[in-house]
Amino acid sequence: MTIDQHKFPDDLPVWTEDNFVLYPFMIVPIFTENESNIKAVDYSLKENKLLVIVNKKKKDTYYDVGVIGHVMRKTSLSDGKIKILFQGISTGKILQFQRGDIFHAKVDLIGKKPYDKENIDAIADILKEHITAYSKISNNIPKDLINVIFETKNPYRLSEIVASSIRIDYKEANELFIEEDIEKRLTRLIDIIAKEIHSFELKANIRNKAFSKMEKHNKEYLLKEQLREIHKELDIDKSKIDEVKEYKKKLKTLKPFMSKKAHKEIQKQIKRYAGISHDGGSESSMIQNYIDVTLSIPFDKTSLEQTDIKDIKTSLDNDHYSLKDAKDRILEHFAVKKFLELKKSKDNKGASNILCFVGPPGVGKTSLANSISSALKRKLIRISLGGMEDVNELRGHRRTYIGAMCGRITQGLIDAETMNPVIVLDEIDKLGSNHRGDPSSAFLEILDPEQNNNFRDHYLNFEIDLSKVLFIATANEYGKIPYALRDRLESIFVHSYTPLEKFHIAKNYLLPQEMKKHSLIKSEIKISDSVLQKIIDDYTKEAGVRNLRRQISKICRKCIKIFLEENKKSMSITLKNLSLFLDNEKFDISKPISKNTIGIINGLAWTPVGGDLLKIESMYIEGKGAVNITGNLGNVMKESTKIALSVAKKMFATGELDLGIKIKNKTISLDELNKKIDLHIHVPEGATPKDGPSAGVALACAIASLYSARKIDRLCALTGELNLNGDVLAIGGLKEKLIAAFKAGIKTALIPKKNFDKDLKDIPDDVKENMEIIGVSRVSEVIKRVII
Repeated sequence: MTIDQHKFPDDLPVWTEDNFVLYPFMIVPIFTENESNIKAVDYSLKENKLLVIVNKKKKDTYYDVGVIGHVMRKTSLSDGKIKILFQGISTGKILQFQRGDIFHAKVDLIGKKPYDKENIDAIADILKEHITAYSKISNNIPKDLINVIFETKNPYRLSEIVASSIRIDYKEANELFIEEDIEKRLTRLIDIIAKEIHSFELKANIRNKAFSKMEKHNKEYLLKEQLREIHKELDIDKSKIDEVKEYKKKLKTLKPFMSKKAHKEIQKQIKRYAGISHDGGSESSMIQNYIDVTLSIPFDKTSLEQTDIKDIKTSLDNDHYSLKDAKDRILEHFAVKKFLELKKSKDNKGASNILCFVGPPGVGKTSLANSISSALKRKLIRISLGGMEDVNELRGHRRTYIGAMCGRITQGLIDAETMNPVIVLDEIDKLGSNHRGDPSSAFLEILDPEQNNNFRDHYLNFEIDLSKVLFIATANEYGKIPYALRDRLESIFVHSYTPLEKFHIAKNYLLPQEMKKHSLIKSEIKISDSVLQKIIDDYTKEAGVRNLRRQISKICRKCIKIFLEENKKSMSITLKNLSLFLDNEKFDISKPISKNTIGIINGLAWTPVGGDLLKIESMYIEGKGAVNITGNLGNVMKESTKIALSVAKKMFATGELDLGIKIKNKTISLDELNKKIDLHIHVPEGATPKDGPSAGVALACAIASLYSARKIDRLCALTGELNLNGDVLAIGGLKEKLIAAFKAGIKTALIPKKNFDKDLKDIPDDVKENMEIIGVSRVSEVIKRVII
């Protein structure tokens, strides 16, 4: 869990502690019977608030630094105490304590002060040497923890791990905790450990001398008496026995629903926990955390699924306008699943496809998954994969150090409280990888119906069944989905919306939703259709409707402000007063040039957020036959330019086109063209990178127009790639490109014949009705149609 820094300073409930010092990033169980602490926990859980734990100085006085975290779990015990499982997240500065029904405080985050890295690294190395020596004479530090300490590079994290692993006096531990100077903190730890080592050596010498004079029987008797007195002093026997009984009772309840290996592993850890003679040590905390996590997995709970196709269709239609292809494929998926259930088929491979919605931001990919979850009446868990690089976030960390946690898939099951939730894997195309592993390789198992019934989480150390989970992935760019994962996914493409579709979405979905969100009714705010169209045309430029929603939300907020300030009861937003609610127009739709011109042509481009009109300009000057290409073009477009130039020159050489370039009022020859004319190709908006295999035809036409001195039809737009024979090759992203041409006011679009034959059915009707779309196979066909 992470903290939203923008919310701080924040008012948080306070838990006061006078037994031990807690550090950030620790997950620990804490017991209390203090009424104030119990109220703070209840308030934290009820209001979904973070909790801050502060330590007592003296009676009714507290340190002004504490640990901010959240309560993972609360358990009431039979003796009136409660036990919570607390996860520390960050260190907080107490700005002001406040008494009331609950003890709370104004808290701000403590930032990390800059330090001299070279000096701190040297001190950290000395600290690691001391902790190694300490571990050899003390049984409190496991070998795995030493490995974690040596691998830790962050000095703040290092100091917290070391401080939590050694025995420190309560007052001294608090002084160390509130020390913000990392150099002083590390130096103080070195002194503490050095004293402990010296104390251990003295005790060892005395013990050896005393034990050498005792018989074996006396030694055993003495040790047993010491252990009994320790138990008596700590008063842990009763509470721990009750806790272990509760664990065993819950394990017995879950046993019929889990595998034998899972039962054996959890039972083993409960026995280990029961056998540890004292509470508060790192090993005890780690084992208890493991038991709490594993017994929180809902082995015995499954949501009752609603698979009526009509209900799913109704839910999709109520939440989304258009998207016919995506809706049809979703309904087919669940129709097959329902059919297999009716046939009582044991082979469910026909309904095991993992759906992946691919499309630009804001077109409704995640909300489609929300609609599916709502229709099925299954809980939805969203896992954002953007930037994920550590495979352990999916598979879980091995239980070798403090702070180890289960993977996000297992945590999703725990949060959903059911074994068959809908899990949305958001932005699967933005997975990363580094030296800690490749998360996409873990998904090969998670998303494979043949394997995911035995998914192994490293933290759990046993397999869990993911076959009941409905996984739905989303991505912005199909080509960036890891190649191995594409085989596991069935991609459903969700394309850009046309202006007409956006208008209906705004009027029938976004406006009612935003009015409801702001508690507005129809009589209080009226937005005309012309205003909605104006917002779509001049205030947004996107494939989806996310920014359109923001503009409508902004109008709602402005209206509410006017209601309160001017005591008005209703507002009508028209074209005349729209400027009062929204800033100046943000976008100008790319339009064709005002007149037919030589050497300037309209290309069509695909971008991750939709299509765009791509103007291509060309000019010549007297020179030595050089070719200049500008406009922040990628390697593919530079190669397309070279191919287009060769194709155009071949057409002049064969006589298909006549040269029209004149020098001193004399038309030049092809040989002179190659030796005396410099060609400059430019694509405007140089700040925007441009690349892709679809501009060859437009480039060839621009060059042909320039060299023949003939104008280009300004209301034509082209897309398609060329080969050296002059053939027009198929391209991708046709729907987005034609929608962009339609928005720009283009009257004729020339596209590859192959795309015309197979993709035209996917183009919206309002685009086809208002624009002539022509399929072409050869560049010569394009030139005849475009060059006047």
